[in-house]
Amino acid sequence: MSATTAAPATTRAKNLALVAMLLAVAMTFIDQTIVAIAAPNIQAELSLSQEGSRWVINAYLLALAATFALGGRLADVLGHRRMATVGIIGFAVTSLLCGLVPANDAAQAWIITFRALQGMAAAVMIPAALAVVVGAFPVRERGRALAIFFGVSGGLTAVGPIAGGVLTQWTWRSIFWINVPIAVLALVLLAAAHIAPSRRRERIDVRGAVLAAIGMGLSVLGFEQAPEWGWGNAGTWLCIGGGLVAIVVFAAVEARTHSPLIQVRIFRDRAFVVDNAVLFLSMIAFVPVFFFASVYAQVSLGYDANSAGLYLLVFFAGFAPAAQVGGRLLDSRGARLPVVLGAAAATAGFALWGTRLTELSLGAQWPFIVLAGAGVGLLLGPASTDAVNRAFGASYGEVTGITQTVRNYGSALGIAVLGTVLSTVFANRLTTSLTDLGVPAATARDIADTASRGGSAGGGGEMPAAMRTVVSHDFAVATQWVLYGMAIALALSFLVALAHPGGRPGAGEHPAEAPPAGA
Repeated sequence: MSATTAAPATTRAKNLALVAMLLAVAMTFIDQTIVAIAAPNIQAELSLSQEGSRWVINAYLLALAATFALGGRLADVLGHRRMATVGIIGFAVTSLLCGLVPANDAAQAWIITFRALQGMAAAVMIPAALAVVVGAFPVRERGRALAIFFGVSGGLTAVGPIAGGVLTQWTWRSIFWINVPIAVLALVLLAAAHIAPSRRRERIDVRGAVLAAIGMGLSVLGFEQAPEWGWGNAGTWLCIGGGLVAIVVFAAVEARTHSPLIQVRIFRDRAFVVDNAVLFLSMIAFVPVFFFASVYAQVSLGYDANSAGLYLLVFFAGFAPAAQVGGRLLDSRGARLPVVLGAAAATAGFALWGTRLTELSLGAQWPFIVLAGAGVGLLLGPASTDAVNRAFGASYGEVTGITQTVRNYGSALGIAVLGTVLSTVFANRLTTSLTDLGVPAATARDIADTASRGGSAGGGGEMPAAMRTVVSHDFAVATQWVLYGMAIALALSFLVALAHPGGRPGAGEHPAEAPPAGA
């Protein structure tokens, strides 16, 4: 193997690269929530089917998960800066085209196609962007740099509901167009940073890329469709089982491939495995909580879309400062301490937050929302950064591709499983409550089933006051079980974190392969 590499970055170049990549990745973080807020408007204007409306969201997530490993490898082989640029441009162009969808019979196929292409662009951009940031900072500064990166970009996830509510009042198309000026600014700053190109002269493992895409794509598809198809449906388990089999075959093939898509041997390092397990389990809570809390705020608390966004901001009142503390602890003490403390705090925060949901008051909840956010903020950056530093002999694009794939996989699992919990508990409780109000049993079940699938039985319209009260309370109870499920996942992450060996990469070892100075 040979590689072209870059000289060390100056302080100005490092900071410009950090801001540029922060802006680039922020587009994808915001996109996780902003489209969900605008989905009803998109469906109404374009006359999408209910299934088509769901796939406006699912197509992006599915394409992102299926192509992430390949995106990391492309960043290594073709260059981190180059692929970050390609990914940013691709994300901006596909965003523009999503906003230009014609309001005719081609609308559904158009927007789903370009949402999938947008996910593929993100899969190219994110590992390359992370590799640019990690490669720009020496190990002793990396914890603080990535704490800023994950803290700010993660915090911008909460901008999605707020921006979605505001922009949708003008036109839902603007939620896609807003990515274009952000992308232009990111490209300008990246060019101004003058980060020298770097690459690894290796072939791209096409066979591994296909197996990874099939494995991740099928399994994520099964998880995403489980709430709609049902967990007892053969298609659900065929997708999940087939995907897992493909992943096992992928691992076996990669172990015997000369230049594999992923170096399977990096999983021999216990710290790397623990870091990724913590990321997987914590992501079952972190990304899904925005979807579930946003719906809870609107159905149970009666908030509009803008106020629901502000409700989510309370989470980041704890997340953002804790992310900075986590970065400093990583630099001074290693990853074990902030990851263990963060998992413990997040477990307590989510569990206590769940106990207060039925009080239907932000005043009763906010201290525990802040605690939940602080716990996740404390562990997220250190676990992600330590995973990169521990992956000796691998590359930044390769390792960030693994960690981000693990995170997306955990998020997809959390949304699917917890979504099923929410709909099941809500339907059962609402059926009983409506029956108690004198509604015939068959009618109560029909109303509850419609409401649990996102129908119009939520808390508004001309619904009688007594029924609105019942819906608000029963939805809060169902959301309680969702938060308890998140607390269980985080408790498991705490137990896993205790197995972390601690310490930091030794002075004689070489973490994930960065561009060697001056080569």
